[in-house]
Amino acid sequence: MSALSFSPKSISKDLLTGLPDRSRRVLTDRFGLSPKGEKRTLDAIGQEYGITRERVRQIENHALAAVRESSIYREQMAILEDLKKQVHALGGVVSEDAVLNELAQTTAERNHLIFLLTLGHHFDERRENTDFHTRWLIDEQIAEQVETALKNLYESLEPNMLTAEEDFLQMFAKNLKAAGVKGKPDEVMSRWLSMSKRVGKNPLGEWGRMDSPHVRIKNTRDFAYLTIKRNGSPMHFTEVAKGIEKLFKRKTHPATTHNELIKDKRFVLVGRGLYALKEWGYQPGVVRDVIRGVIEREGPLTREEIIERVKRERYVKDATIAVNLQSGIFKRLPDGRYTVEKQQNK
Repeated sequence: MSALSFSPKSISKDLLTGLPDRSRRVLTDRFGLSPKGEKRTLDAIGQEYGITRERVRQIENHALAAVRESSIYREQMAILEDLKKQVHALGGVVSEDAVLNELAQTTAERNHLIFLLTLGHHFDERRENTDFHTRWLIDEQIAEQVETALKNLYESLEPNMLTAEEDFLQMFAKNLKAAGVKGKPDEVMSRWLSMSKRVGKNPLGEWGRMDSPHVRIKNTRDFAYLTIKRNGSPMHFTEVAKGIEKLFKRKTHPATTHNELIKDKRFVLVGRGLYALKEWGYQPGVVRDVIRGVIEREGPLTREEIIERVKRERYVKDATIAVNLQSGIFKRLPDGRYTVEKQQNK
């Protein structure tokens, strides 16, 4: 955490000194500068004074302008320059949460810091929208370049793609370079990533689109997906439940986990209670469905070839596969290979 050379609380108190009582109280209430730190709405303040919310807004704006024009503001210019240097060190444009996490030593300081950012002529605020969280900037050009890079990064991602943080930062760096920004340290790029509402990372630290269920985890199915993916091979549903608890500290009953695995098409049952990810190439269905799929992909195969191919996708005994070959769905050709019966009837 960066350290400020001043106390935001003391500076904001000094800056409010020369204001009329009502103006000072409006700013105190709007920014939560009282000891309790409570922010009040325009409507709540208006009801107290018997005036409209629009009139409260006018008083707030007039009070801010009055402070900026005061001698006290000029006396504190060095302090605001220090704050500007801090924002520059954080990247020149940074999400509001990141500014507060880096610069505010206590919860009480957070409101006072937002007041100083709002008041200071060095700083511009961009409000939250569909693409970005609220952010503060001192450099309009860098803000435009970073936001362009973030949008392009999102567009380049596959819908359910997951990427390790190191690789994701490299991808972002390429988009930044294309937008005209290069040579930034990882901690700055990480702060810039936190500005975006479109990309994010899951509890395992893997990055992707926020609209992906693999990033924005909503339920047991999503936790199960990440658990099996992290394992890298099929898992029994009881092991999946244990894995969810170990990785995410989330208590999950095995029966509940099993029910969720059954319902979700991302998972394929490959043995008794064993589940794999469909994206690994496993096909859904019973053993004869797998045999049919193998033959339809590769053409007629010998009994041994079929057993070998099916065991890549199912944890079953050779005899089980052999029995399914005799189900009437498949036909043994004169050369000993098997094909799908319906193909022979066409």
